[in-house]
Amino acid sequence: MNKQQRKAALNAILTPFSWLYGAGVWLRNIAFNWGILKQESFEVPVVSVGNITVGGTGKTPHAEYIIEALCRRYKIGVLSRGYKRKTKGFILATDSLSPKDIGDEPYQIFHKFNGLITLAVCEDRRKGIREMMAINPDINLFILDDAFQHRYVKPKVNIVLVDYTRPPFNDKLLPLGQLREPMDRLVNCDIVVVTKCPSDLSPVDIRTMKENLNLFPYQELFFSNIRYADPVPVFPVPNPQLSALSWLRPEDTLLCVTGIANAKPLVRYLRQYAAQVKVMHYDDHHYFTRKDFADIFGIFEGLEGQRKFIITTEKDMVRILNNPYYPPTMRDIIYYIPIRVGILENEGHEFIPNLVKRIEE
Repeated sequence: MNKQQRKAALNAILTPFSWLYGAGVWLRNIAFNWGILKQESFEVPVVSVGNITVGGTGKTPHAEYIIEALCRRYKIGVLSRGYKRKTKGFILATDSLSPKDIGDEPYQIFHKFNGLITLAVCEDRRKGIREMMAINPDINLFILDDAFQHRYVKPKVNIVLVDYTRPPFNDKLLPLGQLREPMDRLVNCDIVVVTKCPSDLSPVDIRTMKENLNLFPYQELFFSNIRYADPVPVFPVPNPQLSALSWLRPEDTLLCVTGIANAKPLVRYLRQYAAQVKVMHYDDHHYFTRKDFADIFGIFEGLEGQRKFIITTEKDMVRILNNPYYPPTMRDIIYYIPIRVGILENEGHEFIPNLVKRIEE
């Protein structure tokens, strides 16, 4: 059986399960649409940042983009479920907590904007909002991370992110594809952002995406890309050996270690530079164990190169920085690559002014 035949056989097996999953999603959405399952609105406006696919569409960097733009205009409360944390229930973020307590992405956001936002995690978003309002009545804007499927809260503004490299109109429902929701659920959002666009996005690409998404006039469509910054030491070290990737030479080697949903964009970025790049990839939100580090440094020691470094992501950095198993003697060779979001104008419409208008109308 060749590769194409194996793929056809797998699709045949998974298709009935995809139908069953789709029926369950359809029934749940009907229950919300007909009021059988109740949505709750809040006096404080709520902005939801979510997606309709599994895997990384860039929710955290886009949430950070919004927080950075609005944190001096509003008293922001950020609420997440805290995916893969080792705790349960409502937890208010404080300096004493670790990524295992609140999750790696909330931890990253909290420490990036510490003192400018209030952040908490809770599986029940309604309970989380009420708890946060009781703790800090000054909050006048909530940002919910990954909440498009959590329909018990009715947001003032629904933002949905779709990956340029995996557009939903070319995908199928789980487990046959990567869609958590059918494409017609986009009718419930206010703003769609096509993420991870190439830097040379052309007018033809934009027009094709618009035609295929087929949004309503009341919805706005924006396009964004990821912009990588210079490497930063994971652990504070004097005189960093690698302050810019442009310093690398062909005789140098990078070991790219990631535990994110999609590491391909970062790997492609690193391979633009002169050094050799090797990759070790773990599951999304992976908590590195003692054995993992033994494996990583076993591979690292075996690599050739005049200079050798480990490169990781900003999200992985918070799990490595707080990890007791990382060997202290290897702190000077590991760096992370910060990322920022750049959002392109949509026919003269700017993203943040459009968002503020929707929040305040």
